[in-house]
Amino acid sequence: MFLAHLAARRPRTSDARAEKRSQTSAGSGVPDFTLKDLDGRDESLGQFRGKVVLVNFWATWCGPCRIEIPWLMDFQEKYGSKGFTILGVAMDEEGKSAVVPFVQKERFKLGTTSQPMNYPILIGNDDAAEKFGGLVGLPTTILISRDGRQVKRVDGLLSYREMDKAIRSLLEANVR
Repeated sequence: MFLAHLAARRPRTSDARAEKRSQTSAGSGVPDFTLKDLDGRDESLGQFRGKVVLVNFWATWCGPCRIEIPWLMDFQEKYGSKGFTILGVAMDEEGKSAVVPFVQKERFKLGTTSQPMNYPILIGNDDAAEKFGGLVGLPTTILISRDGRQVKRVDGLLSYREMDKAIRSLLEANVR
């Protein structure tokens, strides 16, 4: 009975979404989007062309998202000066009114200290998610190369070790 309940709650994707997801699979170009940051300024994915970008769709209420945040902060700290950035796309239904207090209040363990999130947070919407083929659930993470190709997509909790290796590989590819 419990498994049936979980299956009924599992987000489903339409055939159109599944088709869109396959079109935005690894190796394909990613569509541009423009979203507001927490200060109300427009930020577009296109302005980060030339960098390795990790787009992380998340929400304040999402347990696995909270697990990932310190890992993402670590990636930003380690690789930010090497041409890498994370864009945290908050998908809370309440939007900015839920996200701003969370970002201002929450601290995450990074090394020996607790720190606030250290990467840009954008207020997401369904249109932005649909550009990546929709979301099966949260978190959803997309890794984009310097030339704007999607090289990795993770639906659900990512593996720190695998993502670290993928980021390093993309950053080192341009050094050689």
